[in-house]
Amino acid sequence: MDRKLDPSRDDLPLMANTSHIRVKHYALDLDVDFESQIMEGTIVLFFESENRFRKRSISTEETCQSESSEARTVRMPEPCHVPGTSTRTFSSKTGHSDFVICSKGEKDTAGKDGNHDNWEQASGISSSKYCCDTGNHGSEDFVLVLDCCDLSVLKVEEVDVAAVPGIEKFTRSPKLTVVSELRNQIVRELVTLPADRWREQLDYFACCSQAPGCGELLFDTDTWSLQIRKRGAQTATDFPHAVRIRYRTNPQGRSVTWTSDQSGRPCVYTMGSPLNNRALFPCQEPPVAMSTWQATVRAAASFVVLMSGERSAKPTQLQEGRSSWHYYVTMPMPASTFTIAVGAWTEVKPETCSSNDLAAEGGSFSPSDADFGCVGVCCHMDYPCRFKNASAAIQEIIPHRVFAPVCLQGACQETLLPLISPCLAAAHSVLGTHPFSRLDILIVPANFPSLGMASPHIIFLSQSTLTGRSHLCGTRVCHEIAHAWFGLAIGARDWTEEWLSEGFATHLEDVFWAKAQQLAPHEAREQQELRACLHWRRLQDEVRSSPEEMQVLRPNKEKTGYVSDSGSSVIKHGLNPEKVFMQVHYLKGYFLIRFLARRLGDDTYFSFLRKFVHTFHGQLILSQDFLQMLLENIPEEKRLELSVESIFQDWLESSGIPQPLQTERQAGAECGLARQVGVEVEKWNRGSRRPRTRRRRGTQEVFGKLLPDQLVLLLEHLLEQKTLNSRTLQRLERTYHLPQQDAEVRHRWCELIVKHKYTKAYKNVERFLQEDQAMGIYLYGELMLSEDARQQQLARRCFELTKAHMDVSSAQVVAEMLF
Repeated sequence: MDRKLDPSRDDLPLMANTSHIRVKHYALDLDVDFESQIMEGTIVLFFESENRFRKRSISTEETCQSESSEARTVRMPEPCHVPGTSTRTFSSKTGHSDFVICSKGEKDTAGKDGNHDNWEQASGISSSKYCCDTGNHGSEDFVLVLDCCDLSVLKVEEVDVAAVPGIEKFTRSPKLTVVSELRNQIVRELVTLPADRWREQLDYFACCSQAPGCGELLFDTDTWSLQIRKRGAQTATDFPHAVRIRYRTNPQGRSVTWTSDQSGRPCVYTMGSPLNNRALFPCQEPPVAMSTWQATVRAAASFVVLMSGERSAKPTQLQEGRSSWHYYVTMPMPASTFTIAVGAWTEVKPETCSSNDLAAEGGSFSPSDADFGCVGVCCHMDYPCRFKNASAAIQEIIPHRVFAPVCLQGACQETLLPLISPCLAAAHSVLGTHPFSRLDILIVPANFPSLGMASPHIIFLSQSTLTGRSHLCGTRVCHEIAHAWFGLAIGARDWTEEWLSEGFATHLEDVFWAKAQQLAPHEAREQQELRACLHWRRLQDEVRSSPEEMQVLRPNKEKTGYVSDSGSSVIKHGLNPEKVFMQVHYLKGYFLIRFLARRLGDDTYFSFLRKFVHTFHGQLILSQDFLQMLLENIPEEKRLELSVESIFQDWLESSGIPQPLQTERQAGAECGLARQVGVEVEKWNRGSRRPRTRRRRGTQEVFGKLLPDQLVLLLEHLLEQKTLNSRTLQRLERTYHLPQQDAEVRHRWCELIVKHKYTKAYKNVERFLQEDQAMGIYLYGELMLSEDARQQQLARRCFELTKAHMDVSSAQVVAEMLF
């Protein structure tokens, strides 16, 4: 795992020229074909040029500044040049054209993998290579740059929105005689309609997306982008504001995974990071390009299409055994948050309907039924916001559904379904209004590389959360629910500041889970202290085993949030396959939030957090936005030497363990639950040291009952022992029923098996590597480091069985360990 960092390989470029022109709405129309493992169709992009969105941004900031202090408004850093992020390169390393000519119905001849020079995707129509400029100066044509890779682009054309019946109401200047200017004016008016006309806006977006084309546009592709131009359009204002792209995905595209579910049925789903959605549709990846979307997706009638969307879509039956599904989103968000999953999922319903379920079923507040009377002023761009809806504000439990492969239906009914309502209610009690009107939860295939992923209106959960007792499932559900506020409703303006999402969610998962269990205050404190103890041990391990450069939470330091003049930038380590499995930004972020909450006191901190959420929902933030507002709310006597600068220096811009945390952990007393574990550890150590001949029935140790987190801590302590005999390991297994525990416990159990070569339990390790791929990556490393031939053979055998369906990043990391 000690791979040398290589910026050319590890850093992810964001190529879109968002400083000049921004997508305000996407309209997707796709067909899903499982036989070819391709999605094909069109996407229509509706744009707003720079001068328009900057005017509206200034207007919004002025409104917010009248309601709050300057420190509480999102700061817009001045653009700066970022070295090495040129948005256009027309030279070819290989000496041949970087595109091939292909039209609808023709095959892409770029080779079986469609790539040139490792990553380069060659596809498109272009009459010639051209000299152009991505900005709006000089006499060259303006070039629209979109983030795009692993796609075959077949055709790009301007959309004749003026041909839509009734669209003339959006033409303010009837004197306009230039048709292209008229079309752009229509789109400008359409994208800026007020929130109370959202339904009309969506309907016209749909009609415009189906309007005829009015001229093909020139385009070209390179490794990471699609560039489009119209001859004679020299500025972003002149460039067509409605563009249709016909394209198809690549079966090996890195934004989606084609695989089989646990019942053996084909399925496909979006992976999220590291590439986000640029291999699913051409888009603007930088988070500042916040947009809405609607999508129509067609698949065989036996499949269910789940997606980010405000309504629970119902399928429309088409001819020839196919169905069509339609979703939409009215809250502007980065394109990276768009999520889709298509498979033969079964909706899991409770065997008996509880009063909570009935309340949730009847309590949906979508924009269509909502009374968006003003409950305070929002500082975000105009959209039908739930924070303005008095009914939504008191809705503790939003409508929710669970989907899974049929073979996991029973496990979901037993473990997952009973937890969702309490967890949603707990989150509402802490943070207030749910940002989204509904929630789907999907149990994704075994190759999903993490325990969960949150997107607007939908959560992916690993099957690993369903085993054992409810603890792991409950904490993970709470973590993903927390992302509705931190990560989605409030996003990081700079993706390198992941702690703003993961640190908050990790801290809040413990708070939500304690409330969901209805623990007494002293029980909640004890369990949270135990969790802090486990997180502290994990953070120490991470710091010891990861490159120092990847331990920094704000790696760009004073340049955080800055982009090039065009809007392009680079995400440091964004493509590093090991980064997916690192926990540093979760753990250091968690401990920073915990440190600040303890300084204020819980009541004061969570009162502030609700205020922060109300101020910043629907916006993108940098670390200083949170810290400055927080420090304003700390009484002078508690602030001591705290400042934004000191927090940057101690916590966010340094590698290793932050000094304040080191001091706190050294001074802190062990919690009661951890002390109980210490007593049990000593019993096991005595038993392991005792000679076999002295064992008598009357002298056998009696072991106490432990919580799941206590079991994890117990096994971690036992992992520190140099030797444990097979008799002790066998008794451990039987005493705590370890193969039936949750995945966190079983992971530590597998580590013990590997360390002490407990061959009788090797089947537990094999099962874990195959069924718990979200957590089993580092077990491969331990099997190989043991230098035991049988263990190495076990690792290679499991990898051979799973690598064809394994997540690409996971497979890459494991292959480096094994070969």
